[in-house]
Amino acid sequence: MLPSLSHHEALVYVMVMMSAVDREMSDDEFARIGRLVQFLPVFEGFDEDSLVHIGHECSAQLAAPEGLDIMLEIVREALPEKFHETAYALAVEIAAADQRIRNEEIRLLQLLRDRLGLDKLTCAAIERGALARFRR
Repeated sequence: MLPSLSHHEALVYVMVMMSAVDREMSDDEFARIGRLVQFLPVFEGFDEDSLVHIGHECSAQLAAPEGLDIMLEIVREALPEKFHETAYALAVEIAAADQRIRNEEIRLLQLLRDRLGLDKLTCAAIERGALARFRR
């Protein structure tokens, strides 16, 4: 039986998955997750004090056999369709936080795109926006 998540928790799971996928959870990525939760309207009403607990839950689930596949399914089931693009955008934000996109992060973005049924053009636009925001 898959655990049931709120859309807030599912979005945090997406960000934690992206942070953990390369097995290097950087301080920049954790700081970005905290800032995004604090100011994005999609997290209105979210208890920020639960962020660490949710992050630990997600990490534990990821460590289980077939953890990533199970986590993607949990996220898909928990998120209303109107938040699918938001989830992808949050994943891109975390991947771009350290200004290096690794192969593992690209692969997770592809898996997330496919699991959430997003089209490639929409994803490319989200990615292009992140590139523009993080350019130095």
